[in-house]
Amino acid sequence: MKPTATPNEMATGAELVLALALELSLTEWKIAFSTGLGQPPRYRSIPARELGRLEEEIDRAKERFHLPRGTRVVSCYEAGRDGFWLHRALQKAGIENLVVDSSSIEMKRRAKRAKTDRLDAGKLVGMLLRWLHGDKKVWSVVRVPTEEEEDRRQLHRELMSAKRDRGRLTNRIKGLLFAQGIYLAKLQDLPQTLPGMRTWSGKALPERLTQRLLREWEKVTQLELQINQLNAVRRRTLKKGEDAGTQCARKLFALRGIGMSAAWLFALEFFAWREFKNVRQIGSLAGLTPTPYQSGKDGREQGIDKSGNRWVRALAIEIAWGWLRYQPESELSQWYERRFSRGGPRMRRVGIVALARKLLIELWKYLETGTLPAGAQLKAV
Repeated sequence: MKPTATPNEMATGAELVLALALELSLTEWKIAFSTGLGQPPRYRSIPARELGRLEEEIDRAKERFHLPRGTRVVSCYEAGRDGFWLHRALQKAGIENLVVDSSSIEMKRRAKRAKTDRLDAGKLVGMLLRWLHGDKKVWSVVRVPTEEEEDRRQLHRELMSAKRDRGRLTNRIKGLLFAQGIYLAKLQDLPQTLPGMRTWSGKALPERLTQRLLREWEKVTQLELQINQLNAVRRRTLKKGEDAGTQCARKLFALRGIGMSAAWLFALEFFAWREFKNVRQIGSLAGLTPTPYQSGKDGREQGIDKSGNRWVRALAIEIAWGWLRYQPESELSQWYERRFSRGGPRMRRVGIVALARKLLIELWKYLETGTLPAGAQLKAV
C-alpha cells in the first residue's frame, strides 16, 4: 500500500524548504528562519538594505539546519515603505518571495498585546510555513507589478498629489482671510485684489499677512503650471501611446460618463495589469464587498470592507453617480432606478455602492471581451 503524503510533501513536493521572514525598519532588519511548523525560529539582525549580509545569514542558516546549499529558499515581508525593490532583488538572487498585505495578517484580539520586531518576524515565518503547507487563506499576497507597470503609475499619482497640494494651499489662503473677516469663494486675480481688501474694521490687511498670502499664491501658481503640464502629457500619451495600459484607458474613455482622469486611473491602477480571474476579486480589490457579522442569532451587515485601492474605490462611486446621468438607458441605471431611487437618502447611498461594484465588473468584461455593458453608449466622435 502506498503511504499517504504528509502535508509538507504535498505542499513542497517532498523537498526541504528554508523559510525566512523579514521585518523591515529604517536602520535594521530582523530575520526569522525556520524549516517546519512548531520549530523555534532562528533569529538574526542585519543592517538595513545589506543584501550581502542577508545572503551570508541564509548560508549560515542552511548550515545550522543541516540543509544542502541548493535548498529552496522562500521569504516574505510586509508591503510598506520599502516598496517592491527588495522583492525584485530577492528574486534576482534566486529566492522566492511573497509581499504580504499588512492588513490581512492575523492579530490577537486582546486589549493589549506585546509587539516587537522579533515577535513580528517569528509570527510571519510561522504564517509563511502555513502558506507553504496549503493554507492559502492565511493572508493576502500582493501582486507585484513589473518595473514598467509601476513606472507608468507615476504620472497620475504625481497629478493627484499636485491637485491635493493645491487644495491645501487655497484652503490655507481662504482660512487666513476668513480670520480677518474676509470671505472669498474664488481666488482668481488674488495679487490684484489683495491691496483693496479690508478687514472687519475697515483697515487694510497687515503687511506681514499680505506678504505671506502673496508667497502662498506663488506656490499655487507653480502648482497650476505643473498640473497643466501633466494634463498635457497625459492627453498626448492617451492619444498616441501603444502600451497595454494606454490602450485600456482609451477603451474606457470611449464610454459615455467616463472622463480622462477616471479612464486613466481605472486602467493604470486597476485593470491593465491585475489579471483578474473572477468578479469576486474585482469587488474585493476595490473594497466594495459586504462584511457580514453573524454569531448565533445575532446577525448584521457591517458595510463595505474598504480594503484594496482607495483611489479606485472613491472614483468608482463617483463614476457610478455619473453613470446614472450619462447612461440612463443602460440596464445598470434602470436596475438602480427600480430598486433604490424611491428610497430615502441612506437607501440611495447603499444602492450607489452596489451600482459601483456592478459597474466595475461590467467594465472588466468590456475590456476583456469588447462587449459593451447592456444598453450603454459610446461617446460621439
